[in-house]
Amino acid sequence: MTIATVEPVTAKLVVGRGGGGPAPTRTVVAYGFWIFLLSDFVLFSALFATYAVLSGATAGGPSGLDLFDLRSVFFGTMCLLVSSYSCGLGMLSAERGQLGRFYFSAIFTVGLGLAFLVNEMSEFAGMVSRGAGPSRSAFLSAFFTLVGTHGAHVATGLLWFGYMLAQVKVKGLRPRVLRRLQCFSLFWHALDIVWIGVLTLVYLMGAR
Repeated sequence: MTIATVEPVTAKLVVGRGGGGPAPTRTVVAYGFWIFLLSDFVLFSALFATYAVLSGATAGGPSGLDLFDLRSVFFGTMCLLVSSYSCGLGMLSAERGQLGRFYFSAIFTVGLGLAFLVNEMSEFAGMVSRGAGPSRSAFLSAFFTLVGTHGAHVATGLLWFGYMLAQVKVKGLRPRVLRRLQCFSLFWHALDIVWIGVLTLVYLMGAR
């Protein structure tokens, strides 16, 4: 009489595409946020293209050469670039758990961001007071749309950062909060990249 032997069934770990379980939360968040940033770059690319086409359509009104004050633009540019640097230092401090240094860098970032916005709104107000509002010509419509959209992103970023500072105050620098801070940091640095394009295409080329 033959007794059948049953071999134990061992579970095999499936290694391959889709077999290792869901991706880590950090990876999913970073991937999704990069998609958001790329969509934002597509938006600004369309605005840049529109401005490039309409930059010469002044309808007999003032051009960039008549309107742009490069000293004011330089001041705003330095505010934004230095705020990006301080934002990076703040992120490094947050990842190291240095809360005091993080708050110091955060206040510096917010202050410089506000200075940039005030400088830009002052420029807009001065142009409107001289009769160079967005309805004056196609050139000015494209200018106010492009530069104003970037300014709206800066204002949104400052509100977002204020909310994140409140979260740090309440919850501390736990991993979930750090992921959100990293997303904000990417967003803030992306605004610098867009502004370099605005500076070059709108102000430097327009003031020639």
